[in-house]
Amino acid sequence: MAEPKGVMVFGESVQGTLAAISGELLGCGKQLADALKEELVCILVGSQLGDAPKNAIAAGADKVYTVEDAMLADYQTDSYLMVMEKAIKDISPRILLMGQTSIGRDLAPRLAFRLGVGLAMDTVELSIDPQSRLLQETRPVYGGNARAIFVSEAFPQIATVRSKAMSPLAPDASKQGEVIPLKVELDPSKIRTKVLQTVKEELAGIKLEDAQTIICGGRGIGGPEGFKQLEELAKVLKGAVGASRPPCDNGWVPDTTQIGLTGKIVAPELYIAVGVSGSSQHLAGCSGSKNVVAINKDAEANIFKEARFGVVGDWKQVLPAFAEKVKELLAG
Repeated sequence: MAEPKGVMVFGESVQGTLAAISGELLGCGKQLADALKEELVCILVGSQLGDAPKNAIAAGADKVYTVEDAMLADYQTDSYLMVMEKAIKDISPRILLMGQTSIGRDLAPRLAFRLGVGLAMDTVELSIDPQSRLLQETRPVYGGNARAIFVSEAFPQIATVRSKAMSPLAPDASKQGEVIPLKVELDPSKIRTKVLQTVKEELAGIKLEDAQTIICGGRGIGGPEGFKQLEELAKVLKGAVGASRPPCDNGWVPDTTQIGLTGKIVAPELYIAVGVSGSSQHLAGCSGSKNVVAINKDAEANIFKEARFGVVGDWKQVLPAFAEKVKELLAG
């Protein structure tokens, strides 16, 4: 490979537009590239990429490499690994950023192994060491109770980045950039899996990861009936309902609503935790929230240590009064 240079973002696209996580990666990548005084590039892999390359340039990329093929319409480990291994060897980036998504979690470790380099998964902060010019990768350890900084000396330095941990740049539609098609010969015989069917999840209301307001219920809610009250408040606030692990384990709500280290990572403007004790695993999933409001009858609950505002009391009494006040304020 040529001398490693520049920052590369592995972009993901959804129906021809750039995925939100890719905008976040480009925002972070721009800061790293500026610190290195090198360029920021994005690679997009798929079929019918549509406006995604243009979106990537508007989001900060100096160049966008595209690999389009009918065999890349659905993510499959073998085909995407072939593409990325070839692209990395051709472009030779100093740093590669990928999202901590279902694709990133699957592809990044395999790619790092193929290339013989290190990998930091689920990072929440990235910076350039001014002396060594190496990437410093910060990630949670011990269930989110501490953070550790990792450094790899092999190139490319690869890191997956937690959703909502970074902020995207404001899109600049006037920004100019180069779109470069890459030709990668795919060998169908090496693709060992085949997508037979795709089933889309039916979603009512706002997607949990995209919600600016989240009302999260914990074990203290007591059962599925309590979550109906949370849903009513969420509608008033135009937000979404989430849950800690116990309600999901008990079958009160679907597993897709779980927030935490083993669930979804969220970073809304307002996070209302109702009957949530505040375990480290749960807090790891909502620590990026701008404002945390906790309602719990246990004054010693750990959630109060993270909350900006807290109410000690029975949520069955507190929440209805709060909901009425919110309706009153919105009406006025």
